[in-house]
This record gives sequence, structure tokens and C-alpha cells, in this order.
Amino acid sequence: MIDIGINLTNNRFDKDRDDVLLRAKSNGVNGLLVTGTNILESQKALKLCQKYANYLNCTVGVHPHDADNVQHDYIDLIEKLAESPFVKAIGECGLDFNRNFSTPENQIKVFSNQIELAAKLDLPLFLHQRDAFEQWYSLLLPYVDKIPAMVAHCFTGSIIELQQCLDAGMYIGITGWLCDERRGKELRDAVSVIPLERLMIETDAPYLTPRTIKPKPKSSRNEPSYLPYIVRAIAEFTDYSEQQIIEQTEQNSRQVFNWNS
Repeated sequence: MIDIGINLTNNRFDKDRDDVLLRAKSNGVNGLLVTGTNILESQKALKLCQKYANYLNCTVGVHPHDADNVQHDYIDLIEKLAESPFVKAIGECGLDFNRNFSTPENQIKVFSNQIELAAKLDLPLFLHQRDAFEQWYSLLLPYVDKIPAMVAHCFTGSIIELQQCLDAGMYIGITGWLCDERRGKELRDAVSVIPLERLMIETDAPYLTPRTIKPKPKSSRNEPSYLPYIVRAIAEFTDYSEQQIIEQTEQNSRQVFNWNS
């Protein structure tokens, strides 16, 4: 298994990051894609990759929450970071009109710039979207044939939105949202539509701890060792076996992110 979305730079991992990685390995997680959410966090992600060179790769980019605070040369800084072989995608980038921590106008501008950069560098996009699907999709559609892959990270949308993403050739990242009976029903109804060859798995740790873990962990912090619970949930709501999900999602991740080791 490869966890394609982990916020490993988060300070909730500062005290025991080595142990977190050891637990992940012992639970069958063969690699982690560390998420970059702004310039500083992208730099931190790259440093972690250099420290754990045989296990980690990363994305570099600016999350929509951070769009109001970008430096004037942020695209140049992302491009410079992307020269590293550890950098496998541009992102996490996209639109979030749910919280609007940054203005919609700035979100659109910063997202558009990163789409153009991914096309220029021939790198995949690692995508965020919340309550902004139509605008998000319309910005991406002209680039479908110009960018090697688009990954809809932590997909939580409707079956109609899912089908549009699949029609555009996107890969779909599924998280512990699927394990939440309170808010994951729509995703549970939709997940069986995803072809195995378009499926990816991710924890989005330290967030979205699967509610299906028994006994319930003492800490609310999610971590990559819990990835098998997501596999189990996908198998429950589709016709795919756990082994099929494990094998195909790792193959998808290695192919899309040019992951050789």
C-alpha cells in the first residue's frame, strides 16, 4: 500500500515521527506521499523526504486556505522545489469555498497559476475541492490533456461529481471519510463507481481517523498505519477484494507519481 496523502510535517507528529513510520511499515504501508500545503510546509516535506529517502516522496504547492498569504514569487519557489526528484506532484492545490479562509478571487488565481505550472513541468496535480466543484472543474477541464494526471485528493462529493471527475480521467483518493457513518453515506453510495485502475488510498493524517477502528485509539490523531481500515471499508462498499485494492492502488500510485523505489 502507498498512502498518497499524509500531512507528515504537522506538529502532531513531532514527538514520535520515527515510530509513526515504523508502525506504517509494519502494517504494510510501502511508501508515503507527504503533502505540501504552502511554501514552508512544502520545504519541510522535502526535508523529510531527504531524511527518509527510501520511504517518502512529496507534493509541493499552496492550499486554497493559504492563497491570501502567498509571496509575490511563490510560483518560482514551487518550481525550484519541484526540481527535486522527491517531488512527485504540484499541490495540494484547489478551491475551498466552504471555509473561505482565503478570498475566492485569490483562491482562483493561485489555483490557476499552479495548474499552469503543473502543465509546464509535466507533473501531476494533487487536488483539493470543497463546495466549489463547478468552478474547480471548469478551471481544470482545459488542462486534462496537458497534465499527466490529476488526483482528486480526499474525494467526498456526490456520485454525479465523481462521474465527472472520472470522465475527465482523474484518479480518486479515498480517505477515512468513508469509515464515518455520520457523514460518509453519500461517498459510500458512490465509491463502487470508481474503477480499480483509478482508485488511490490515503489517510490525510493526522486528520480523518477511521471511526471503524476497534478498540477506539486513545489518541484522535490519525496515522498511516491505519490505512488498512480504509482498504477494508472500500472492500465493504464495492465488489473489490481487499487484496485487489491493495495491489491495484499501489500500482496506480507508483505509475502516476513515477514512484520507483
